[in-house]
Amino acid sequence: MAYRRADIVATALEVLDSYGLADLSMRRLAGELGLQPSALYHHFANKQTLLGALADEILRRGARPRPDGPWAEQVTAICHELRDAMLAYRDGAELVATVHAFGLGVAAPTADLTAAYDDAGLPTDLVPVAVSTVLHFVFGDAIQEQTHLQASSVGAIADQPRERSDFERGLALILDGIRVRAGEPVR
Repeated sequence: MAYRRADIVATALEVLDSYGLADLSMRRLAGELGLQPSALYHHFANKQTLLGALADEILRRGARPRPDGPWAEQVTAICHELRDAMLAYRDGAELVATVHAFGLGVAAPTADLTAAYDDAGLPTDLVPVAVSTVLHFVFGDAIQEQTHLQASSVGAIADQPRERSDFERGLALILDGIRVRAGEPVR
């Protein structure tokens, strides 16, 4: 059977969700597809390219409509969408954050946040800083939550899954700082 790139990415997502990022290898993926590992290289130059496509697929699957409101509402919606998409898959946060850090994909959140900040009135040199600050917060929060949940579920730590997250409050603090820099009143 001939596989398309999308079929390989979908199967890779299943392997990621079942076994985790550490056990997502080209050999395992090829085995799941009934292929020789070398056949995957027809579609992906290397594992990093596959991981980039996988991270982008996680974000694509997690996409949802966004508000047309003020910049802060748009940024909040983008951050929730990104966080929820990463948390929907085992090791999704680690994968997406790593792919972003290596510049192998995950360009959409940066572009979306940059567009949202266009209405904020920030000096242009602060827009990239605002984008990266929010992204670092979302990635870090999601990685911490996912790691805690996974460690708790296998008994590696005694803590139970957390009942609530500080995500909303932390994001609000960052947005208040951006409002101050933009000359807006803080809520």
